Amino acid sequence: MPSIYVYGYCYAAIAGVFACVGCQPSSPPTPRSSKEHKSEVAPIPTPLDVVDKMLEMARVTADDVVWDLGSGDGRIVIAAAKKYGCKAVGFEIEPKLVRQSRGNVLDAGVEDLVTIEERDIFTLDLESASVITLYLLPRMNKQLVPQLEKMKPGSRIVAHDFGIEGFIPDEVHRMESAEDESRHTILLWTIPLKPAPEPPPEKD
Repeated sequence: MPSIYVYGYCYAAIAGVFACVGCQPSSPPTPRSSKEHKSEVAPIPTPLDVVDKMLEMARVTADDVVWDLGSGDGRIVIAAAKKYGCKAVGFEIEPKLVRQSRGNVLDAGVEDLVTIEERDIFTLDLESASVITLYLLPRMNKQLVPQLEKMKPGSRIVAHDFGIEGFIPDEVHRMESAEDESRHTILLWTIPLKPAPEPPPEKD
């Protein structure tokens, strides 16, 4: 889900689309982060140790505002608030997950820092966020580029398993999760995004 059940979610796609800096995760996401995607399969939570690494790579501090686009059960925003004491907002389109994640926020005692909103992520103005977390299909990451490019310079974007087509990450980390014993890839970008070089023209 996008990004994650905070416990960080992603959605398993019926057909795998693997486009991201050479990584081929076993369970590609099909987030229900917009009305267009609400009918797509079931959510898969991001392992908590992967969530922790994502936030570490994004260099989150108490001064940051973390937004998770497709926030599932609220896992990432809850973790950010509990560990770093920062403000965090989860955006989720599925009402059942919105209700669940709001309950998780209350259970975690971080309701003064965390908000869950039922919103279509492709309608958001991202300028208020300093850190964006993603667990979305490559085509969805690409669709978000015009919004991401309007973020303030120095803002960070961290994604689980899938890259942003046409842009070079500042950092790529591969790890095996102790939670699910699977390999995961985490990618970090800093605004402004760095375009990937154009491939050389083919010789006749």
